[in-house]
Amino acid sequence: MNHNDIRLIATDMDGTLLNSQHQVSESFYPAFERLKELGIHFVAASGRQYFNLAKTLAPIKDDVIFVSENGSYVVFREEEIHVQALPHNDVYELIRMARAIKDNYIVICGKKKAYVESDAPEFLAHLTLYFERYEVVENLLEVTDDDFLKFTICDLKGSEQHVYPHFKHLHDQYQVKVSGPIWLDISHRQANKGVAMAMIQERLGVTKAQTMVFGDYFNDVEMLLQADHSYAMENAHPDVKKIARYTAESNDNNGVVKILQQVLLAQQAV
Repeated sequence: MNHNDIRLIATDMDGTLLNSQHQVSESFYPAFERLKELGIHFVAASGRQYFNLAKTLAPIKDDVIFVSENGSYVVFREEEIHVQALPHNDVYELIRMARAIKDNYIVICGKKKAYVESDAPEFLAHLTLYFERYEVVENLLEVTDDDFLKFTICDLKGSEQHVYPHFKHLHDQYQVKVSGPIWLDISHRQANKGVAMAMIQERLGVTKAQTMVFGDYFNDVEMLLQADHSYAMENAHPDVKKIARYTAESNDNNGVVKILQQVLLAQQAV
């Protein structure tokens, strides 16, 4: 494969750039600085909240394009590039549907903050990994003063088996994504990481042939299809591996950084 003309690199975070302890490898930052010197743009694309992404990549946050909430909210240098919110009434109906399912935790992902009804420690331990700003409210149906970027369900028993079957019939109306082992995300029909990447590519004048992407789960699929250089992690869901063109070593083996170093070697050899 030819890495000589890569101009845009995008990576998912959890299960991809971050290791199993949700940490960024120290070897990533020197590679990032060299990519920046070569004029290669970098995108962090995640289901995470924007404020959480900016904190996670704080040392380089002014040089990263953040695609947050699975593509519903795109920010660069604190400027909103793209917002694709859900109608409030749609979210309220999704809340009612989720309440009919036993043993799950509902999250409204707002632009200002996330909103939850539960303060159960076992739930908050997961929530706080991905959401920097959140509020526990008495009734989610009474939250009105925010843009709703995404509707999320946390099911500690497993999202693909337990909650996805209740919502999979909504694919024609929304983006319905199993985004991790315990997470199900529902977004606007036109909100996904691929749409966000296409917008960024157009804005920067970059082609698919000049784009490299890394991912591991179903919310990365459209983004992987938006790049000729698409990599699924070794630890990716088997169905996601079938979609990507290439495989990178696992997130715990620093797979993303190893490919970035190949890009740097190829471009410095030109």
